[in-house]
This record gives sequence, C-alpha cells and structure tokens, in this order.
Amino acid sequence: MINIVDKAKEDRIPPILRLGFRPFFFLAASYAVFTVSVWVWLFTSGHTSPLNVPPVWWHAHEMLFGVAMAVVAGFLLTAIQTWTGVKGTSGFRLALIVGFWLLARVLFWTDTPLVVIAIVDAAFLIVSGWEVGYRVVITKKWRNLFFIPMLLVAVVANLASYATIKGMPPFPASVLWEAMIWWFMMLISIMGGRVIPFFTAKRFQLQPPTPIWWLDVCAIFPLLLLAIISFFPMVPHAFEMTLLLVAGIAQLVRLYRWQGLRSFSEPLVWSLHVFYLALPVGLISKALLLGNTWASHTLLHMFAMGTLAGVVLAMITRVTMGHTGREIYKGPSFQLAYISMIAATLARVIGPIVWPEHLLLSVGIAAIGWGMAFTLFVIIFGPMLWKARLDGHPG
Repeated sequence: MINIVDKAKEDRIPPILRLGFRPFFFLAASYAVFTVSVWVWLFTSGHTSPLNVPPVWWHAHEMLFGVAMAVVAGFLLTAIQTWTGVKGTSGFRLALIVGFWLLARVLFWTDTPLVVIAIVDAAFLIVSGWEVGYRVVITKKWRNLFFIPMLLVAVVANLASYATIKGMPPFPASVLWEAMIWWFMMLISIMGGRVIPFFTAKRFQLQPPTPIWWLDVCAIFPLLLLAIISFFPMVPHAFEMTLLLVAGIAQLVRLYRWQGLRSFSEPLVWSLHVFYLALPVGLISKALLLGNTWASHTLLHMFAMGTLAGVVLAMITRVTMGHTGREIYKGPSFQLAYISMIAATLARVIGPIVWPEHLLLSVGIAAIGWGMAFTLFVIIFGPMLWKARLDGHPG
C-alpha cells in the first residue's frame, strides 16, 4: 500500500485542509448561494454591475467554472486517494489549489486585467489535474486517466470563455456554456454509472446491475456529439433531435436498471436517482421542443440545475458523511434541501416555458429554492468539514 500516513504530521494540518472535499465542498456551497443572490439582484433590479465582466457572462461562467468545477476538483482530489492508494493532496499543496480558485473569484470584483484572471483560473484546473494525473500514472490505474483529457478540455474552454468577452473566437460565450453543460452531463453520466448503482445496491443489499457497454455508449456518446455541434448552428434539427432522443431513451433505461424505485426510504439514495432523472427527462423534452427556441434554451436549466446542481447536492452530502467518519445513513435529515432544489428546478424550467411573461417571478422563486438548499448544506454539513474525523482516522 503506497498510502502511508504519518498520524502526528497529519494532526498538525488544519482539518479543513486534510482532503480536497473539505474546502471545496464548503466553498462551492457558500459560493452557490452568493452568486445566485448577486445574479438575481442584478437581473431584477437593473442596478449597475460592480463586476469587471458582463453580468450574464459572470453568472454562467461562475455557475460552471466556479461552483460546479470546485465540486469536481474536491471530488477528484478526494476520490483519487481511494482509487490509487496514494495519499490525497492536503496541507500547503491543497491550500495553493484553493487559493487559485478563490483568487480568480475575487478578482472579478477588481480592475485586474482579464488575462490575469484567466491565467489564475486556468492554474486552478491545471494544478488540480496534475495532482490527480500523477497519482494515476505512478500507480498505473489507467482506468481513471480519462479525467485528465476532460480537465484539459475544461481548461481550453475556460480560457476561450474569457476570450469571448473581447470578441476573439468565432463564436459567442453562449455556445461555450451549452458545450460545457454537455461536458458536465458526460462527466455525471460516467461517474453516475459508477457510484449510483453501487450506492443503491450496497444500501439495500441488492445485486448491482451488470453494465451493458452498448447502452452506455448510446447514453454518453451522443452527449459528446451534442457538445461538438453546439459550435455549428447550421446542423440540421433532425440530427440534433436524433442525438437527444437516443441519449434520452438510453439514459432512462440505464437509470431504471440502477433500481432507484427501491430507494424511496433513504433520502441519500433517492435524491441521486431523482436528480439524475432530470437528465433523460431534459434530453427527451428538448428533443420534442427543439423547434421552440425559447423552450429549448430554457430547458438547459433542467440540466444545469436539476442534473448538475442536484446530483452535486446529493453527492456532497453523502461524501461529507462518509469521509468525516460518520455513519452515512444516520446523519441529519436533509430532505428539505432536496425538495427545495427540486422545486427550484421546476420553477426555473416550467415557469418561463408556460408563463414567459412572469419570468422574473420564476427566477425569484428558483433562487429562493436554490439558496435554501445550499444554505442548509453550509449550516448542517459545513461544521463537519471544518472538524477532524469522528473516528480519528486521517483525512
């Protein structure tokens, strides 16, 4: 076993810096509340923005590269220890990565040149990728190497997003946001296929389903193609609709095989299934409404809020319970947060489609539900992240 921990040395590290999930889950949840609050204030009040970037750009960028990418980093920097047996990033090295992430967020409120912010933001992803990648290489756990090219794509997309502010690439920022949403849907599909059926089977003493390779291909490969064609607006609707329907149906069958219908007695499990359900529902709905530009665009929030933010909320609660030495299924009740996120997603998606004249009301209701969900995480689980494990183990 390569993972040898000096307990005395570990105890000298502040608990918040002992594994990646601790600072990044806390910061991501806190920032999720802050960014949406600021965005709704700017969106509804008409006040002049104090940011040095366009508010709409900042909202989309920070949801994806601020909040969501922080969770990705925290998850990978934690999971890589389990996958490889090499001690995860901690202490000063972890503080450095957190510092890059935090500095990029703060610089948006200053007159710092965009190129500097872009470099700092890219450094956060590059150093995170290095910490994950070298552990995979030295242990030859090649199955987990696919995260590295995915992170490299994210770095390029992030840098390109800054360039769109200056009108440099031959595409607008909205194209990048859509492509990155598909990037996150691919990541959640891959990781969800690993952990959701495993968590479900383990909790209810079930036989986990055997993966079907062609079903996984049908569910995930169209998402890659959807990300690519985001940059080509002249692609025929029939082709895009086919991709959406194939992926949606395959994802629905895949999710059914994960036995979520047996999980309704356990919020930490049913939440994963319900939020993942937003992916096939969103894909199929988008296919059927592809000719309606407003509805098709609005449905992107089904993926961004329902799938991405919802699965994130469900995962960070479970990971926090497990990695802080607690009994996973004997923790505090968190159903209200899950229900709040479900309500927020429905308000943000269905409201503007059915009642577009009440867009501001829908956005306000969605923001309240979103804010409640992540505030509850900070209040209930935040203290766990700042304290040492209950069982005395490192991490």
